[in-house]
Amino acid sequence: MKDSTRIIINIVIGLIVLALAIFIAIRLINNKKGVKPQAEKSVASVYVEQVENTNIPIIIPAHGNLAAVNKVELYAEVQGVFLNSSKTFKTGQAYRKGDLLLGIDAGEYQASLVAQKSALQALITSSISDLKFDYPEAYPNWLEYLDSFDLNKTLAPLPEALSKQESFYIAGKNIITTYYNIKNMEERLQKYSMRAGFDGVLTEALVNPGTLVRTGQKLGEYIDPSVYELEVSLGKTYADLLEIGKEVNLHNAEQTSTWVGKVARINSKVDPSTQSVLVYIRVSGNMLKEGMYLEANIEAREEPMAIEISRSLISDKNEIMMVEDEQLNMKEVTPVYFGDKTVVIKGLPDGTVMLSKPVMGAYEGMAVKIIED
Repeated sequence: MKDSTRIIINIVIGLIVLALAIFIAIRLINNKKGVKPQAEKSVASVYVEQVENTNIPIIIPAHGNLAAVNKVELYAEVQGVFLNSSKTFKTGQAYRKGDLLLGIDAGEYQASLVAQKSALQALITSSISDLKFDYPEAYPNWLEYLDSFDLNKTLAPLPEALSKQESFYIAGKNIITTYYNIKNMEERLQKYSMRAGFDGVLTEALVNPGTLVRTGQKLGEYIDPSVYELEVSLGKTYADLLEIGKEVNLHNAEQTSTWVGKVARINSKVDPSTQSVLVYIRVSGNMLKEGMYLEANIEAREEPMAIEISRSLISDKNEIMMVEDEQLNMKEVTPVYFGDKTVVIKGLPDGTVMLSKPVMGAYEGMAVKIIED
């Protein structure tokens, strides 16, 4: 009897302990599932600036290579051996106006020219006696011409005919034809000597003394290093706003040297594929060289009531972020000109508070706190 009572008591105690354990476990679980504290709403810190519209100059960057305004490519118009030059015919050699650039052996040709002059002299001599009797008034002029005839000098103009009959007679003797053939040969003789038409520098030399020069052969290149032109391509919209004589700031690629040029010419033809126009900027200065790469900053016009901001602040939909009541709002603007790093926009009233630096993950309605900078 006592054993069964003890068993019952142990069972009851076990049930009580089990129930107590279950109760405690449920309380612990409920405590863990308690209401979590609400996270504070994050507020981004932003940099801002107030809009102040003003006149913004539209600066268009352009680039190109310099080319000398006065540049001559030297080609041979006659054949012969390159004899000499007034200076060493080498690249970089400077010449003064009128200096002999290149002389070609003209001995054989000059002998042919003298022979033709001699033939003309013989024609006039054979006709002088007839002129004395048939055209006595013209005889003194032709006699004087014959007396001053020099085979080694440039042919002087023929005496002017005093009558049609005299003119016909001279033409019939083949004197006029022979005269103009000689004048043509004299002109060609000058092509055996090339002289500098201006002070300049030889930038290319393709022959040496003693070389046989052939007709049409390129001999070199000669430039005036004092004045250059920079050819740049601009969009038609802004090229139309440029004026001849407008000053343009130029600099080299390293931006270590600057020059001031002027718009010299504007091509009236528009490239159909790019809708651009070629503009030529004339510039002079030290350290400028043929073929040198330069960059230009061309002020095309001034845009009134506009501001210039970083391109990172405008969206693909032409919207910018502004701050109102401590939150971000989108505002649509009108882009006027896109540069490499900045954009000129219109459409923001003065005093508008806008972001001055982009914010990662920004969205409309986002709460922000302005950083006083």
